[in-house]
Amino acid sequence: QVQLAESGGGSVQPGGSLTLSCAPSGAAYNRNSMAWFRQAPGKEREGVAGIFIGGNIIYYADNVKGRFTLSQDNAKNTLYLQMNSLKPEDTAMYYCAADSLVVVPWDSPDYNDWGQGTQVTVSS
Repeated sequence: QVQLAESGGGSVQPGGSLTLSCAPSGAAYNRNSMAWFRQAPGKEREGVAGIFIGGNIIYYADNVKGRFTLSQDNAKNTLYLQMNSLKPEDTAMYYCAADSLVVVPWDSPDYNDWGQGTQVTVSS
């Protein structure tokens, strides 16, 4: 079974930056879709950024465009989310998701594999 491990969360002040990482463990994993989601207390899980790996097509939620950057390192089999200009409303548990199929739309919750999440807190 593929497991996804997120790391890089933490506490920062508004305007600060964090970089999240997501790496699968276990057997070699051929994934075609990966994405970052987040869920704040009392709110629904929402897509933050996603990628269709075969076409290297990247999508962002409107509320993070220009501040967050999704990237991947194929050699390390790792997905990253660089988060700049963080705001208190970015506070949430961030989850990595992946699927061997192309998930449409990218922010659908229908990904097959999910990580345990990493907490991001933005507060002064």
